[in-house]
Amino acid sequence: MDESAATERTERRPDRILLALVGVVVVLVVVALAVVFSRGEPAPLDEASPAGVVQRYSRAVIDDDVPAAESFLTEGARSRCSGSYYGEPRPARVVLVSTTERTDSATVRVSIVHAAQGGGPFGPSEYETEDAFMLLKVNGRWMIDQPPYPLLACTQAPVKQ
Repeated sequence: MDESAATERTERRPDRILLALVGVVVVLVVVALAVVFSRGEPAPLDEASPAGVVQRYSRAVIDDDVPAAESFLTEGARSRCSGSYYGEPRPARVVLVSTTERTDSATVRVSIVHAAQGGGPFGPSEYETEDAFMLLKVNGRWMIDQPPYPLLACTQAPVKQ
């Protein structure tokens, strides 16, 4: 075997390794993008559970569907309501932290994630706060008696004095 054939064989080997590495990176990027874009909405929780009621109420609030949100409120909550929360944009998402269920009442702790306006030099910024929903069992159905203020939504106009 002459010297040029040996040199050609060793020059091809790094090219094949490089192509294989690039191929693996491309496959990993495609898989990562597929996972990110196929996540979709979280699975719905049991609508008869306190967490399921909070999930549906929170979705209605985020979607700005006030009539749907009000359907999850007790009469007492609706009578105490003083309009929707206008201090900041609606939360971006709500994450379940814990649920404490008692016979006729429940507490559902959530993390409320807000997307800050604009964004910084490193992309959009978010901040989150933790708060709780207080629920009562009314005629066998869980109803929200006290939502966290950032997730308040109702059509009741504020009382003018």
